[in-house]
Amino acid sequence: MKRCSRITLFRCILIYNRTKYLCRWWLGCVVTKIGLIGLSEGNGHPYSFSSIINGYNDKFLEESGWDVIHNYVKKRDISEFGLGNARITHVWTQDLNISQNIARACNIKNVVTSYQEMLGEIDALIIARDDFENHYQMAIDFLEADIKVFIDKPLTCSIKELKLFKKYLLKGQLMSVAGLRFAMELDDVRSNINTFGKLKFIQSSVIMNWEKYGIHIIDAVLGTLDDKPFSIEYIKSDAQFYLVHFESGLVWTINVLGSVPKTFNIEFWGEENRRSVEIEDNFTMFRRMLYRFVQMVEHGEVLHKPEDTILSIALLIAGNKSEIENRKVYLKEVIDEL
Repeated sequence: MKRCSRITLFRCILIYNRTKYLCRWWLGCVVTKIGLIGLSEGNGHPYSFSSIINGYNDKFLEESGWDVIHNYVKKRDISEFGLGNARITHVWTQDLNISQNIARACNIKNVVTSYQEMLGEIDALIIARDDFENHYQMAIDFLEADIKVFIDKPLTCSIKELKLFKKYLLKGQLMSVAGLRFAMELDDVRSNINTFGKLKFIQSSVIMNWEKYGIHIIDAVLGTLDDKPFSIEYIKSDAQFYLVHFESGLVWTINVLGSVPKTFNIEFWGEENRRSVEIEDNFTMFRRMLYRFVQMVEHGEVLHKPEDTILSIALLIAGNKSEIENRKVYLKEVIDEL
């Protein structure tokens, strides 16, 4: 057999046996196809996430009604859009008009009428909605089909569902984290945490409610520390107030303030240093988060530890449990059920 014929045959065998993604790479098309599921009330992440990956149409994004997103993306340089070979290629929401609006605003080619239509058509999936009670049912068909999935925060508020998600997290097929874990405003704290000496106290404040917004502050703070939370206790007050104790003796308060002017504020006190941080740069935190997901999809790199997701969600669940049962809850109670 001639050398060129053997090479051609070898290439054909490779193409036949590779995944759909690698087949497309061999044939010269390197796009990583990502599907997107949205939209939950008050959550504009389908627009922000898709804009960061695909770029955006200024006219249609402005007309979408998500002024805060349009205002921060239009300030960014063109070099800050796009991640690897990834593209959002398919979108589904429960409202066809909204799906079409997202597609126009964020350069998405395919609008589907059922999210199951994306099975077999995409390499990865982003569930960009924070109605956690629907996350498992939306994700499970894709996870079982060995498609890598990113699920918006919070992953779940159910021990049962966290247990079901755990195996997909640990094998690097599922990622879920709040963007605030990667907030630019916390870079200095993360890089210089040793300059604080022994940390004594952390105070944090966030808007809205514990279940949907508590995870923002949980991921933001835990992302700066090696220390692990030991217990959490809900303290009844006009706001939702939580007291977290760490194994080292560190104390952390979380104030969930309801409908007040926007704040994601964290204050750190140590024996030798202190810092107050107000987190405001949504674009950078989301881009850093999505970068990690795209690396997981395209290169198999797990850049956000699944154990960190499990710990954060366990703390969120324990906070709920403390409020309902009116007692201090130890993290071990939740972890032991997983």
